[in-house]
Amino acid sequence: MIEVHRLTKRYGRTTAVDELTFTVRPGLVTGFLGPNGAGKSTTLRMILGLDAPTSGAATVGGRPFRELPRGLRHVGALLDAGDVHGGRSGLGDPPVLLFDEPLNGLDPEGVRWVRELFRKLAAEGRTVFVSSHLMSEMEHTADRLVVVGRGRLIADESLADFAARGAGQGAGAPGVTVRTAGPGPLADALRAAGGEVRPGDDAGTLLVTGLDPARIGELALDHRVPLLELTARTASLEEAFMALTADHADHSAGGPR
Repeated sequence: MIEVHRLTKRYGRTTAVDELTFTVRPGLVTGFLGPNGAGKSTTLRMILGLDAPTSGAATVGGRPFRELPRGLRHVGALLDAGDVHGGRSGLGDPPVLLFDEPLNGLDPEGVRWVRELFRKLAAEGRTVFVSSHLMSEMEHTADRLVVVGRGRLIADESLADFAARGAGQGAGAPGVTVRTAGPGPLADALRAAGGEVRPGDDAGTLLVTGLDPARIGELALDHRVPLLELTARTASLEEAFMALTADHADHSAGGPR
């Protein structure tokens, strides 16, 4: 288990990590997400004892990494996929594993292999903590998310809860795409039944929220409107990520990661 409590790192007047508090539990793949410049790499370096925090603490198994006897048997880390010590073999079967942007530069087959590896390691009861700035990398891999922006905690929750919270802040909300042969009474019937209806990009397409597909199908049948498409739409995790981190992105060229 990794525990971070009010972890802070300052470089002069710049605060790279600002009182972060979260827990990474075993048996799960936890994605560590945030825009570029959010402080992810700095946080990982403090967890591993490579950088000293300005204040706060980070522990692995209840102890700071520097206090662990033979620390590499407790924690395995890959902070740069191209920076592996040529003289070392596999890092002592550690129960805690940290990865910083591990999927960068991989082809689709390599990405799939790494995702399956993360799942296997978590299923063995290990703590797996994976840093990334791309939501799409974690959408099919992570069980939970820790999301940061400008060094501050934005979210520490399951993927489903994160998507739902993003939908409430402007991300694409769950709904249903309905396509018919042409204009008819269906839109009015959907609104009368409590649905919110707006036109889609294509002629004859409606975007409906507030009603499930089964109810929409019943209303179409009642009004004798043939349906060409009836597709449930879930909230996009990418949209949720963009909505929740929009005010926390650092687009400057420099600064700590």
